[in-house]
Amino acid sequence: MRFIDTHCHLDFEALRDNLPQHLSEAQALGVVHCVVPGVTLAQCRTLPAFAKLHPGVKVAFGLHPYFMAQHKAGDMTQLVALANLHSSELVAIGECGIDAMVEHVDAQQRLFIEHIALANALGLPLIVHHRKSHHLLAAAFKQLPPLHGGVIHAFSGSLQDASIYLKQGFKLGVGGTISYPRAAKTRTTLAQVPLDALVLETDAPSMPLAGYQGQVNVPKRVVEVFEHLCAIRDESPQVISDALYSSSATLFRI
Repeated sequence: MRFIDTHCHLDFEALRDNLPQHLSEAQALGVVHCVVPGVTLAQCRTLPAFAKLHPGVKVAFGLHPYFMAQHKAGDMTQLVALANLHSSELVAIGECGIDAMVEHVDAQQRLFIEHIALANALGLPLIVHHRKSHHLLAAAFKQLPPLHGGVIHAFSGSLQDASIYLKQGFKLGVGGTISYPRAAKTRTTLAQVPLDALVLETDAPSMPLAGYQGQVNVPKRVVEVFEHLCAIRDESPQVISDALYSSSATLFRI
């Protein structure tokens, strides 16, 4: 079986010192590609060189809503220029989105719409962060519909929430959340949506699976996310693996 971790922050400090080992362990389990999203302008500038150093790594550019306090006026303008310069090396625009637990939600919404415009202009999908913001994302999509879909990262929500995203051409990011008992609603949703609507992700070094709380999350754990997904789906593991790989590779043109 082959896997793509569609969302992992391999360049973050928590993984940096042992990155060759983390990548080797993941590859040994069939993880052939990892998508590393951008979070700040300064970090995005380092990602093309980072990808060249690590075969199998693909990158995206974005300004993460969690870091609103770090983003400066003009950062998005510079990100647009940077994305145009490196457009052939990008598989998506993101991580972007709206986080209602962070200040300046109105500014986040405006910034998110600028990311949608950039993705539309470059013909790329979006990697979308959400936290208590399904309604705000829906409003942004209504204002400027995304043309190339993307991934709703770390999806958690109802079948109704999922249906709205699927109609917009998005996939749902399946991560470690489904390993927790409290995620019954999300597991129910992920069991019911079409299989080709799902992609796997770890969000390493964050979002550890149940049983690994307090530990650094690593890309090889995407296989355990897969196993948790298999436990709630009716299809065989091979069918699920093939579908997830195909959906991810097609979306990101890998």
